This record gives sequence, structure tokens and C-alpha cells, in this order.
Amino acid sequence: MLWKMIEKELKKQGISILKLSKLTGIPDTTLHNYKNGSEPSFKNMERIADALDVSLDVFRERR
Repeated sequence: MLWKMIEKELKKQGISILKLSKLTGIPDTTLHNYKNGSEPSFKNMERIADALDVSLDVFRERR
């Protein structure tokens, strides 16, 4: 699940959902929706990756 990969990076960097919201401009309610299974848009994934200073590839599922 995509959120598990995001959450792993958040924990690694010590960033809360509220801080991620401030860094990205994405409302924290939207981030909580992602946590509950909604899929983020590509643009929001770009914002998240940029805020965490990681490549989008970090969030890619490998099969």
C-alpha cells in the first residue's frame, strides 16, 4: 500500500502528518484520507516526494 511507504519515510525523517501538510500545502484531512486508503494524485505525490526530499521511485511498488 502506498501510504505504508510514505509513512515509513515520515518515521525515518521524524515528520508528522501535520508537518507534512505544512510542507506540501496538502490539507491534513487529505493526508489522513490517503492513510485510510484513498490514492493521491500524481501532483500530490510530487509534492510529498519534494517535501521529503526523495525520488518518486521511493514510493513505487516493486512486483
